[in-house]
Amino acid sequence: MRGYCCLVLKQYAVELYELGAAEACALMKDLQRVAAAIQKITGAVKLNYEIHGNTLPHLHVHLFPRYKGDPFEDRPINPRLIRESPYGEGEFESFRCTLQAQLSRG
Repeated sequence: MRGYCCLVLKQYAVELYELGAAEACALMKDLQRVAAAIQKITGAVKLNYEIHGNTLPHLHVHLFPRYKGDPFEDRPINPRLIRESPYGEGEFESFRCTLQAQLSRG
């Protein structure tokens, strides 16, 4: 999906409950910052958040921007059904740089 991002916890943990209160709050604060930046950049109508860990046993959160008319409108996203990049030439690099700049503004 256009604007997809994955936030990975720096320290090693498999489950959210393994984090202390301060670490869990810091993760949520980072997630809020990333989500706000993605929404601002993409204009998404909704963000979906997914935490799994069954294929990669390290705590991470997937952020999927949702758009009116997207291929998964009114149903869950299934990334395995996407066969081609939603980005044209150079667009992903532009998104990445824009997201980085937005996050560095604090």
